[in-house]
Amino acid sequence: MPHVLIFGDSNTHGSQPDGADVDRLSPEDRWAGHVARELGADWRLTVDGLPGRTCVLDDPIEGAWKNGSRVLPASLQTHAPLDGVAIMLGTNDQKARFALSGLEIAYGLRPLLHMVDRLAPGARILVVCPPAVQETGLSTPIFRGATDRCADLPAHMAEIAAVEGAGFFDANTVISTDAEEGVHFGPEAHAALGRALAPAFRKQFT
Repeated sequence: MPHVLIFGDSNTHGSQPDGADVDRLSPEDRWAGHVARELGADWRLTVDGLPGRTCVLDDPIEGAWKNGSRVLPASLQTHAPLDGVAIMLGTNDQKARFALSGLEIAYGLRPLLHMVDRLAPGARILVVCPPAVQETGLSTPIFRGATDRCADLPAHMAEIAAVEGAGFFDANTVISTDAEEGVHFGPEAHAALGRALAPAFRKQFT
């Protein structure tokens, strides 16, 4: 039974676009729940998704605990032993307050991948690039400039994954963020992403 840790932000948590009927999807309706359903009972998926989580940045507004590099070591050891780790981060790193380029965000993944290698030896890694932020609605001032600054994020994440020996999947190939809210995505997109990721999980973790 492969045991995989899924480490992400609000889109792994299941947070819904502003104005949706629910604030958070039920576990079975989140993308990880759809992956689990596709893979079947022979797989064990442990999900750690925190809204606002970045790769390696302390958030001066939301708190230092939003820094994924601060909590990933504890998560890896808490849920050991692990056969694999899937990481979908990079959305919150695009906020205007950080002013990072796509290349800089992708490089922020490297410490996380090294933590997995060190603390979960033998675990394979799958990097999932999140769908692009759209500067629309309430997200516009928070993510101002992200569209131009981070347009090349998928390409740089793919490069980092390849260099570090990890698998890669670009969520942009199957889903988009909500057109009116720009950061999160709805239940239909969660289902589509889960269905698309299941084969990637099988390929990377078996």
